[in-house]
Amino acid sequence: MTNQPNEISMPISGEGLSLGDAQALVDHWIKTVGVRYFSELTNTAVLMEEVGELARLMSRSYGDQSFKAGEKQGSEALGEEMADVLFVLICLANQTGVDLTEAFQKSMEKKTKRDADRHKSNPKLG
Repeated sequence: MTNQPNEISMPISGEGLSLGDAQALVDHWIKTVGVRYFSELTNTAVLMEEVGELARLMSRSYGDQSFKAGEKQGSEALGEEMADVLFVLICLANQTGVDLTEAFQKSMEKKTKRDADRHKSNPKLG
């Protein structure tokens, strides 16, 4: 990575980007490129907008709607929209003091306990 104006150079350790790394990277970007965080309410609205863009792409890729001329499609477009959702979600986590690693671990534990047999015994999934 070359140092261009507005380009972020942060060391990433390990094989991938952890949630904590992602939170630090977004915070660094906001403070050096983005100037400041939008308000929590604005970011919630932006999150809904980004989820809508992902939903539109999913409905055209996997549902009954067809693509309009010039619309992005494919896995690269899906990845871009998912990353946009993740970016804004990380902004909200940073603004509200949520440690996404801890929150995600707790969520997985809750789901594992709650759904230990639920999905295995669901005839719709068999």
